[in-house]
Amino acid sequence: MSIRVVIIGGGAAGFFAAITCGENYPDARVILLEAGREPLSKVKISGGGRCNVTHGCFDPSLLVQHYPRGGKALRGAFSRFQAKDTVAWFESQGVELKTEADGRMFPTTDSSETIVQCLLDAAEIAGVKVRTGIMVTEIAFEAGKWLVKGKSGQIWECDRLLLATGNSPSGWKWAKYCGHQVIPPVPSLFTFQISDPRLQDLPGVSVTNVKVRLPLGGKNKLEQSGPLLITHWGISGPAILKLSAWGARELHDVNYKTSLIINWLPQYKLEPLREMLLLVKSQLPRRHIISSCPVPIPSRLWERLVIASEIQPDTRWAELPNKQLDRLLHQLLQGEYQIQGKGVFKDEFVTCGGVDLKEVDFKTMESKIHPGLYFAGEILDIDGVTGGFNFQSAWTTGYLAGQAMGKTIQIS
Repeated sequence: MSIRVVIIGGGAAGFFAAITCGENYPDARVILLEAGREPLSKVKISGGGRCNVTHGCFDPSLLVQHYPRGGKALRGAFSRFQAKDTVAWFESQGVELKTEADGRMFPTTDSSETIVQCLLDAAEIAGVKVRTGIMVTEIAFEAGKWLVKGKSGQIWECDRLLLATGNSPSGWKWAKYCGHQVIPPVPSLFTFQISDPRLQDLPGVSVTNVKVRLPLGGKNKLEQSGPLLITHWGISGPAILKLSAWGARELHDVNYKTSLIINWLPQYKLEPLREMLLLVKSQLPRRHIISSCPVPIPSRLWERLVIASEIQPDTRWAELPNKQLDRLLHQLLQGEYQIQGKGVFKDEFVTCGGVDLKEVDFKTMESKIHPGLYFAGEILDIDGVTGGFNFQSAWTTGYLAGQAMGKTIQIS
């Protein structure tokens, strides 16, 4: 008897699971149900329309370090299907990927349409029946089979059911219905809203490498490094997005209102930086401090930090007292800024939280509580930092679920 598989959710994880199942088990009957009129909508808008498919990190032990939640569970999963396998699969479909300087991997076309069309074509070839505009309202398990009910009254019967509903509340509701614990979802990967004179009227100004720290988390040190971008509403950039991911739960608990420590010059220690500024003071005594920036930050930002140090615009280096030098060092290395709220990271909404990973078998992605039920993608309590890591967990969990769901049922 052929296996009947229903997948709810037409995103990256759902499609990859459907394709994998169809490719490996030609006799399986695979149906994918998507609520939207167009599947793969998140794939289409990701990476600014370029689709950051994965990350060029091919060592599973290093790859898992980019997941604030789920890294431990993914360690074994990545030994079965990791970024290198993702690249190989897309190349087998005629889609070449390229690696950028920061490790992010995109299709060489720089168009997410390439990835969307590839997945649609692969699903069709694998015999997957894709149904769009299907709003699933209920799932039930009766007489050894799953019943999936649509809003218009349709009912699909299946032997295996995969929930790949992303961060949709309905997916978590069904998981709870089946007896699963759901870790309360909160936002991850977002920018910070900060209104501060030091940053005002500087949108577009960026610093290549900063260190940012949140005085939250208790024993967990919430600190990240990388590029930072000043925006109209506050700050963004890889360093901030990574920090928001690792501190997602703690930031939620304080309603996104806390202090942020910025080290604009992490390459300098305090005393060496002091010595360097004293050397400038002796070598350029008649220069105005505000117009002669001796450190690798944008001059407009330097001006703001000088003013914040209570140094008058007409002060020359020779006139700089030690007290104001100390203030300037403080602004450069450990300035404190007040976060007043969170921004939204484009349209790529990522959540921290989801189905408890202890209740899922990461060899097959099958529920440990309810046989025949599977999970893949963001419905799980897994989230990665920006850079292709969230897509990689979707490909991996989708692949493992697809490999497992089509296996013939053993009748004892």
